[in-house]
Amino acid sequence: MTEPLIPSLDTQALPRPARPRELFHAFTRMSLMGFGGVLPVAQHELVERRRWLTREDFVELLSIGQVLPGPNIVNVALMIGDRFFGWRGAAAAVGGLLGLPMLLVMSLAILYNGLAHHPMVAGALRGMGAVSAGLVLSTAVKLLPALKKNPMGRPACALVAVATVAGIAGWRLPLGWVVLAVGGSACLYAWWALGRRAR
Repeated sequence: MTEPLIPSLDTQALPRPARPRELFHAFTRMSLMGFGGVLPVAQHELVERRRWLTREDFVELLSIGQVLPGPNIVNVALMIGDRFFGWRGAAAAVGGLLGLPMLLVMSLAILYNGLAHHPMVAGALRGMGAVSAGLVLSTAVKLLPALKKNPMGRPACALVAVATVAGIAGWRLPLGWVVLAVGGSACLYAWWALGRRAR
């Protein structure tokens, strides 16, 4: 069996998909339910409903996916699939996440070109924007307990979160610079905290 790219955490006692096809169906379901973004649905499906990952696992994979190039949920799907079935699982997870939704989005894009100026369509899109923001915020709140085991401690985690929000929403800095500056500082601090704990 191919060695996974990302080492597994403490998931030995958790359920796992029986075959790559189950991963494909799971990620297809997530993508079709993910109006406004798949991330909240993925957290619910993988952590709460299917229990393939602990909350801490999900946060760790999401953190890695966030700093890698490309959409974070695609990176997460790639790593989860690789963890369970190597390259076959990675292909099944990403294929499920992108395959059918891509066809639907292309069809809707064609329809949207003809209806974009209709007041009802414009209002519906503004409403979905608010729903999207709410879904992302609710996911963040659900993942907060996972920071209990973070080596940096809650005050440092809160400071990193505030600095990130201030950089993106307040000062409107480019995302890449915020990830490099705040994320890099957080990584160095976590590395220092882990070293101190080991001594």
